[in-house]
Amino acid sequence: MRTYLDFEKPIAELENKLAEMKKLAEESKVDVTEAAKSLENSIVKLRDEIFSNLTPWQRVQLSRHPDRPYTLDYIELMCEEFIELHGDRQVRDDPAIIGGFGRIGGESVMIIGQQKGRNTKQRQYRNFGMPNPEGYRKALRLMKLAEKFNKPIVTLIDTPGAFPGLEAEERGQGEAIARNLKEMFMLKVPVICVVIGEGASGGALGIAIGDRVFMLENTWYSVISPENCSTILWRSWDYKEQAAEAMKITSSDMLDLKLIDGIIEEPVGGAHLSHEKMAEILKERILENLKVLSKMSAEKRITSRIDKFCSMGVVLEK
Repeated sequence: MRTYLDFEKPIAELENKLAEMKKLAEESKVDVTEAAKSLENSIVKLRDEIFSNLTPWQRVQLSRHPDRPYTLDYIELMCEEFIELHGDRQVRDDPAIIGGFGRIGGESVMIIGQQKGRNTKQRQYRNFGMPNPEGYRKALRLMKLAEKFNKPIVTLIDTPGAFPGLEAEERGQGEAIARNLKEMFMLKVPVICVVIGEGASGGALGIAIGDRVFMLENTWYSVISPENCSTILWRSWDYKEQAAEAMKITSSDMLDLKLIDGIIEEPVGGAHLSHEKMAEILKERILENLKVLSKMSAEKRITSRIDKFCSMGVVLEK
């Protein structure tokens, strides 16, 4: 059964009417083709209208939609084959981060991404997509493995943040993320990073240093979530919508601020409406950019990567 967000309720009402109309037609053998077609056109028009005027908070809601495709969904839909690799060789395997070699359009790549769960059991197993230090160390181990075999790297970012628990801090959460940032700048192979859902704090940044950084249309990327920002500034979660607006966290905001390299459009209504179509669009964009990056020398890629991130936030005063 499809899940509707608050702002999608007008669409839900029309789709329910359409379902009732078709059911009635089947039971009474009445031809409702014209009426159904008219209602379908109304649904398409209403969906286009709603999704062309989304607020930042509504995009945050879409990025968290329970039916939205996660890393494993994209791997299954984009890859002809995939071999998952486990463990950081120090502590344990972290299920919140998935990684392994895959083949996309005939191109061998290392795919690494955060993974959430669909139900309560999966969410607990995946730690709600919040990696521990060993998750980031596993990611770095796999990146170094990809570099050894001269294979490009694709990272898929979707996390509410790195796990903030005491045990994670004891095992060096900050150090693990910081080391990833340093090492990713110097990787000799092409690196493409895509925010596919939530891109929160250092938990996202820990696998997001790349030659190309993209965001799906209905995603967000920031040092803090709107709810936590609201809690700090207003001592309440009630101002999360104002916080989302003020923080400039949407894909269009990030592109305007030159913090990402591009936006990947989603099917109208969001990626959750068509996993297959979204995966196809993402696959095309990955292959298109790998083709360009592979023609550059390693030295040029590293220099461009460093220059891009060093130029972020620079202000020149006259």
